[in-house]
Amino acid sequence: MVAPAPRCSRVDFGTVRGTQLSHPMVAPAPSCCARTFCTVGSTIEVVSSGPTSQDSARAALVPLPSLPVDDTVDGERRTDVDGWGRSERVRQVARALYTPMYRYWFRAEWEGLEHVPRTGGALLVANHAGAIPSDAPVIMHGIEEELGRPVYGMADFFFRTVPWVGTLWARAGGVTAHPDNALRLLRDQGQLSLVFPEGTKGPSKTYTDRYRLRRFGRGGFVEIAMRAGVPVVPIAVVGAEESMPIVTRLPSLARALRLPYLPITANMLVLGPLGVVTYFPAKFRLRVLEPVHFDVPPGQERYSKSRVMDEAESIRQRLQETLYDMLRERRSVWFG
Repeated sequence: MVAPAPRCSRVDFGTVRGTQLSHPMVAPAPSCCARTFCTVGSTIEVVSSGPTSQDSARAALVPLPSLPVDDTVDGERRTDVDGWGRSERVRQVARALYTPMYRYWFRAEWEGLEHVPRTGGALLVANHAGAIPSDAPVIMHGIEEELGRPVYGMADFFFRTVPWVGTLWARAGGVTAHPDNALRLLRDQGQLSLVFPEGTKGPSKTYTDRYRLRRFGRGGFVEIAMRAGVPVVPIAVVGAEESMPIVTRLPSLARALRLPYLPITANMLVLGPLGVVTYFPAKFRLRVLEPVHFDVPPGQERYSKSRVMDEAESIRQRLQETLYDMLRERRSVWFG
């Protein structure tokens, strides 16, 4: 006589009757039946050999109480990663690694740091340059070192799609450029946020067009600042153009590889393959201009497009004139 094959009822992690569970639910087996529990991945199988009609009624799923999800212990977070993915441990490592380059390679010098707010949100706006832009880490590192305030850099979503780079960028303080993200940072959390209105048009320009600012889009950064009720703080950067100048571009190959641009830099011509990731030791000078405040009520859904465009163009012209002044004052690309 052959015993009938055991019957298995599979119980998974998941949602039952609208209740989110953080652990499996086990159906009680009848007392007259032997029970065997076998675990497969995140699934528990209950094997019984009793009758089927009464078991189905008695073995109704009974949700166990959900365990509270808490990421704090005694009021402190278990992890140093914030809601944006920024990790203070990674920032400490990044500061230790980047400080020698900041101080001795680029030898960054600041003017007008008193214009950066010590508290509250502000939108930092700067010119953008270099095949692999060197200005973003210099600004973020410099303000954090000089003022002790973290800066969240807004970058194109492309960075998040690159393996390893996206995670490291987020851990170091990078955030995907999106109006909702900017509003949360500026209005809700009162943080400093860094944007480059030129977009990829800035770092993709060749050396012959150096320090000629491209159009600042449609002025979206101005509208974000108006809606958040924070000032725009322009920052003029000299030195990034020479740190990795672009000699020419390969647009066809860039499209085939789905890249924003594919440059041939002077660094590659001089240093060979090492030039792909090695900057020239150009002297960095950064000048922070007076904040721009907008006399409009925050939180509105829409603002005058003409006003937004006018304000964006005014900020672009101020930065352009400041760059020309700084270039006239500069005596050497390498020594300032």
